[in-house]
Amino acid sequence: MTLLEYGVVSQAGFVVITGEVGAGKTTIVRHFLKGVGPDVTVGVVTNPSESIGRLFDWIAFAFDIKEQGKDDTTLYNAIVEFLLAQYARRKRTILIVDEAQNLTTKMLEDIRMLSNINNEQDMLLQIVLVGQPELLDMLNKPELRQFVQRITVHCHLDPLSPAETAAYIRYRLEHVGGSADIFDDMASAAVYHFTDGVPRLINLLCDQALVYGFSEDLPHISLEIVAEVAIDRGSFGLSAFRNVPKTLDVAKLKDDLKPVYEAIHTEA
Repeated sequence: MTLLEYGVVSQAGFVVITGEVGAGKTTIVRHFLKGVGPDVTVGVVTNPSESIGRLFDWIAFAFDIKEQGKDDTTLYNAIVEFLLAQYARRKRTILIVDEAQNLTTKMLEDIRMLSNINNEQDMLLQIVLVGQPELLDMLNKPELRQFVQRITVHCHLDPLSPAETAAYIRYRLEHVGGSADIFDDMASAAVYHFTDGVPRLINLLCDQALVYGFSEDLPHISLEIVAEVAIDRGSFGLSAFRNVPKTLDVAKLKDDLKPVYEAIHTEA
C-alpha cells in the first residue's frame, strides 16, 4: 500500500505528502490513479497558481463541473452540490493538489473551507496535498494553524539510501528484462554518490551510463563509466549531479565511495 493509498483508506481529512524535487511524489499520485475503483471520484489539480486562475475554477475543471468562470459563491455551491450527488451515489470524492507548494495562503484557506463540507455524519471530500518542502513552510504560518489541525496524515519522501539505490537500480533493470548485475555494487555506489539518492537523478544517470556502455560494447557498467557521465554533464555547465573534477582520480573516488559501498552491503 502506498502512502497515498494509506491516507485515503484511513479516510483522513487532509493528507500531506512532501519531498524534494525528483523524490517520486508525482509517481505515487500516478500509481494511485491507475488503481482507483469505480466507487471513487478523483479530481486532480496540478501546478496551482494565482497567475493562472482561481482555485475554485481549477477544482471545477478537475471534476468537470460546468460552472467555471462564475463568481466564487456560485462555484462553491456548485462544488457542494457535486459532492452531495457523489455521496448519494455512494462514491467517495478525493481532490489531489499536486505541486501544492505553489498555493497561496488564500488558496489554502479556500481548500480548508471545502473540508467543512459534510452531511453531519461523513466528510464529503478528502483532500490530498502533494508538494515540495516549501509547502511545510507555508503551512507553518500562524494564520494557517486551523488548517494544520485538520491534517491527519503527513508523509515526507526522503532520498534513497545507498542500499535502496542499489536495489532500485537492480529492480529497474529486471523489470525491463535486463540482468540485475549490469551495474556492479561499486557502480551503484557511484550512482548514489553523484545523485544523493534522488530517484529522478538516479534514472537520468543510469540511462546515460547505459548509453555510454552500449556505445563501447561493454557487458557491464563500471564506476568509471558512471563517473564519466557525471563529468561530461558537468563540463557542459548544466548538471544536476554532484560536481566532480574534470580529471578523474579513480583511486581517490574509490576511497570516497568505500563508506557508500560498505553501506550497500550492510543495509542489504
